[in-house]
Amino acid sequence: ANACRQRECRSPSPPFARVRPFPLCEAAQFRHNMASMGYFNVDNGYLEAMVRGYRSGILQAADYANLQQCDTVDDMKMQLQGTDYGNFLQGEPSPLSTTTLAQRCTEKLVDEFNHLKVQAVEPLGTFMEYITYGYMIDNLMLIITGALHDRDTAELMAKCHPLGLFDGLSAASIPNTAKDLYEMVLIETPIGPYFTDVLALWKSPQVGERQPGVEDLDELNIEIIRNSLYKAYLEDFYDFCKNKCSNETFEVMAGILELEADRRAINITVNSFDTELSRDDKFKLYPSIGQLHPEGTARLALCQDVDGVRAALDPYQDYRGVLAEAGVGEEKSVENAFFELEVQMNKDAFEQQFHFGLFWAYVKLREQEVRNIVWIAECISQDQRHQLSQYVSIFQ
Repeated sequence: ANACRQRECRSPSPPFARVRPFPLCEAAQFRHNMASMGYFNVDNGYLEAMVRGYRSGILQAADYANLQQCDTVDDMKMQLQGTDYGNFLQGEPSPLSTTTLAQRCTEKLVDEFNHLKVQAVEPLGTFMEYITYGYMIDNLMLIITGALHDRDTAELMAKCHPLGLFDGLSAASIPNTAKDLYEMVLIETPIGPYFTDVLALWKSPQVGERQPGVEDLDELNIEIIRNSLYKAYLEDFYDFCKNKCSNETFEVMAGILELEADRRAINITVNSFDTELSRDDKFKLYPSIGQLHPEGTARLALCQDVDGVRAALDPYQDYRGVLAEAGVGEEKSVENAFFELEVQMNKDAFEQQFHFGLFWAYVKLREQEVRNIVWIAECISQDQRHQLSQYVSIFQ
């Protein structure tokens, strides 16, 4: 009886005092993650499997060793038949040119990309559209620069990357001012909104201002437009990955896009030497993302020579060696250093699952492979065998 009275007098424990296996917020997050993984596979699992299959066909170190043993570009054709490329050069007459080899390799990449893209649902479809915007910018700048030097438009169009073609691109050679270029060509294109940002950023100056704006399409203004377009593009793509895609996608793509932003900031600085660009002008061109933003870019804007750039990059371990052995005239060495960093990040993207970053990574890895094949072909055709190994290795 006493025991019963003691149990009746004991106050009951409040519900929130009960012991749980883990906090409610962690349980909800775990259920959310499992659900997102399941939904990812429903919409994108098939395409992820396909792109991983494409990735397995990328050339290995043994394949490159075989290519380096070839005596002619036609011998390379025979070696590539035993790889994932197959008979993609069947029907091409001998002797095979490096230009034809590059075109056919690029066509294979484009065919695989488009095969994935037409089956993609949102938001993957938009993500893959974003991948093409960078090539659109490159094609646009190629046409404008060629027109400035009186190059034939048909010849320029043949050199454009297939992933960056859009309606009205050939007409970009006609306008003489940035405003006309926007109104006649770009207003209805995916990169049109980026161009409005360029015009707003480099608006016509007031009386007494030094900066001339970008109305006239001369060589300096074309480079300003190019870098301003890429700045707007990278920042927009970064925001899309952050706000419209999964956390897994943003985790992978943030590092990749930040590397691209930092590369452009360093290139802008090096290429601005002996030009009219002021500190404020350069700062306008630097993307607002990346490891270097904002402290590193503030230091880069003050640099007047390569030694100053080296000092500005010294606190950043990833970029410390980029200019360590390269001089002003050795831009290829700088590009290769960034290509190596990019390849490593794109390889790491395939170590994770349930994200869109591997679609970007595959395109960039295959693009690097094409550069490697063309480099070896050029060395063979020009009898420069001592430079055969100076390509960026992908898989050992």
